[in-house]
Amino acid sequence: MHHFDRFLAALVAAFLLATAGETRAQVPTGAEKDNTLYAIGTLMARQLKPLAVTEEELAQVVRGIQDAALGKELAVDANDYRPQINALTESRNQVLAQREAAESAKFVAAAAAEEGAITTDSGLVFREIVAGTGASPGPEDTVEVHYHGTLRDGTVFDSSVDDDKKVRFPLDRVIKCWTEGLQRMKVGGKARLVCPAAIAYGDRGAPPAIPGGAALSFEVELFTVEPK
Repeated sequence: MHHFDRFLAALVAAFLLATAGETRAQVPTGAEKDNTLYAIGTLMARQLKPLAVTEEELAQVVRGIQDAALGKELAVDANDYRPQINALTESRNQVLAQREAAESAKFVAAAAAEEGAITTDSGLVFREIVAGTGASPGPEDTVEVHYHGTLRDGTVFDSSVDDDKKVRFPLDRVIKCWTEGLQRMKVGGKARLVCPAAIAYGDRGAPPAIPGGAALSFEVELFTVEPK
């Protein structure tokens, strides 16, 4: 899927997410409706954030939204601007990924300097929190874990702990950092994995939650191992 198509799909998904509950709740009116529409705007802004638009650039985005939403005559056809949209998106993503990578390198170095931390050849920083006593998984085994994933600034992007639901997956179906890190653990153990972007989501990231070039930190607790 092209950048343009992914971008439009993300905006549509944000709108649907904001409106999905209206059939199960009272339709908002007055100030509550204004707040609901404002909330839709904040969800759409999450998709724009990776572009790092300036205030002046945002005004042009808003102009396009207003004209299209109100059925006015459009200044340009978005389909004609697919190449330019792709080029702008790719350019902004590269700049932001470079900035993020520089800050993430400092974060990884700080994690590597912590007592008990081990840095592997791949760049993974592994630190045992609780020693396990059971089996260690192989690279294709299925594991059951709890995990808590954060960005370098502490922002939580995913957590089975917060959802209070363990997850199961084969180790050959996840990011390289997990495939490698989990094999260093034993059932009953808990560890922190700090993953440079190269063994996580790379320069592209996983927008909007994970920016390109981002190092990730996971606290993982291993419950079971199911051999392939």
